[in-house]
Amino acid sequence: MAKYKIKTHSGAKRRFYVTGRGKIMRRKCEINNSRRKKRGGTLRLFSGKLTVSKDHAKRIRKLMPYHT
Repeated sequence: MAKYKIKTHSGAKRRFYVTGRGKIMRRKCEINNSRRKKRGGTLRLFSGKLTVSKDHAKRIRKLMPYHT
């Protein structure tokens, strides 16, 4: 049994989430900046999520040790 628990990074748990298969997903950037001025088609592009690259995923998994 582990003696100490590792804390989850609070910024990482808000920005990333782990899918059922273990991929780390992120939101696209620059969505909050002047949303009123953007076309509807442009805003719909921001609704999707992107997977994080493999080298970044390693670093994020260290920040979120208990999220699969």
